[in-house]
Amino acid sequence: MTNKNQKGFSLIELLIVVAIIGIIAAIAIPNLLASRRAANEGSAQQSLRTMASAEATYQATAGNGSYGTVANLVTQNLVDSVLGGRVKSGKNFTTGAAPAASTTVFVIAAAPVTSSGVTATGTREFCIDQSGVLGAKTAASQTVATSCAGFTAVGN
Repeated sequence: MTNKNQKGFSLIELLIVVAIIGIIAAIAIPNLLASRRAANEGSAQQSLRTMASAEATYQATAGNGSYGTVANLVTQNLVDSVLGGRVKSGKNFTTGAAPAASTTVFVIAAAPVTSSGVTATGTREFCIDQSGVLGAKTAASQTVATSCAGFTAVGN
C-alpha cells in the first residue's frame, strides 16, 4: 500500500536549505549595517554643508552681517525643520539657540546617536565653521561639538 511516487521535500533537504539561508544572512547583514552607517555619515556631511551655506545666506540677508542660530535658520526657511531638529539620519545636530549669534564665527556639528555596537549609526563626528571646511574625527561621544578643534578636514 505504499505509494512509490511520493512528491515533496524530505526533512533533511529542508534543513539544508534553511542552513544555507542562515549562512547567506550571516554574510549579508553586517554589510547591510555598514552600508547604513556610511549612508548616515554621508547624509550628515551634506547636512552640515547645507547648514553652512544657510549661515552665509543668513549673514548676507536677514542677519545684517551676523550669523544666526539654527532656530533663526529654520525661521527664515533656510533649512527645514527636520535639519533644524535635534536628530537626522542617526546623528545628533547642533540645534536651537546654538551656535550663538556672532558677526564673525559659527560652529555647527553632528555626532552619532550610537557610536558602537551592532546598532551604531556612525563612527565619526563632523564639524563645520565659518571657514567652510568640513572636519571629521572618531566619535568620542554622542554630544555635538562646540568647537572644530581636533577635527581633520574631510577630503573633496
